[in-house]
Amino acid sequence: MNKYDNAEKKASKSERQEQHKAELEPIQDFHAEPNMTVSRFIDKVRHVGFQSVHLGKAVDIIKRMKQDNAKIFLTFTSNMGSSGMRGLFAQLFSLRFVDIAITTVGAIEEDIIKTKEKFYVGSFDANDLELRKQGINRIGNIFVKDTSYVKFEEIIQELLEDIYQEKKKLTPSQLVYEIGKRLQDESSFVYQAAKNNIPIYCPAITDGSLGYQLMLFKDKHPDFELDVIDDFKKLILESSPREKKGVIILGGGVAKHHALIANLINEGMDYAVYITTAREYSGSLSGATTREALSWGKLRSENAVTVIGEASILFPLIMTKVLNDLGFV
Repeated sequence: MNKYDNAEKKASKSERQEQHKAELEPIQDFHAEPNMTVSRFIDKVRHVGFQSVHLGKAVDIIKRMKQDNAKIFLTFTSNMGSSGMRGLFAQLFSLRFVDIAITTVGAIEEDIIKTKEKFYVGSFDANDLELRKQGINRIGNIFVKDTSYVKFEEIIQELLEDIYQEKKKLTPSQLVYEIGKRLQDESSFVYQAAKNNIPIYCPAITDGSLGYQLMLFKDKHPDFELDVIDDFKKLILESSPREKKGVIILGGGVAKHHALIANLINEGMDYAVYITTAREYSGSLSGATTREALSWGKLRSENAVTVIGEASILFPLIMTKVLNDLGFV
């Protein structure tokens, strides 16, 4: 190597360093303002550092999904349905902001319960033995009465009987659609999904109270069938390698994995936003980041971000900003 080669390498390294410096954004101090809107708050906080930067990236990526006419998958765990996030999901479905939803059975059960019953703010520190005596079930700091689940059993058996008169063999997503058609509650995400033809997939349909009710119903009607495999095929056929696809994942588990595995078969997602409290260091699927998904081909681009935090705080902030910026609200 001669001195000219060395000089050229030094010049190239210097150019790369200067380019890197030009791309860096300075950290900005946050200051509260009178009557600050959510949009203004996120515009300011995204330069503070740490997870606030990822919060801003999540907004940008979801906006890009929509502007790029990507098919958008939304996945969430059952605790999101237990909370008041139910209303935000219903709103997103009514606006047709997302195209496909995947969740676990608890979210569907509790959406149905809330058409007739109320859930209550409780405490993480409640005495659980005392709650058991009072007939109260605790979901974190959300309290649900035993009587609400008794009501659910009555509602779901009536719905199943009505659906059975028309169809004896369904997939889980078809069952959820048929239930949604019959709920007539604008605040229900199951109702709004059915009304707006947004499929809700529930791979683990038996993993909850609904599963037990389905078992009891099948005991009375042996010819009643739910075809989970046919639903999985339908989920895979929801998208293709040729079209743009994006995913918003709240939490992890089976809902997250079904969205990713279905699109791995279709050459991966183009956009992804994960919001989770799980961490990657245990090797769990729930904690796996968007970076890890690249190694599997579940994502095919770096238009992705993992935001570490609790979705009941972060997702409403993100979507308020997105919906305002894109003119949906």
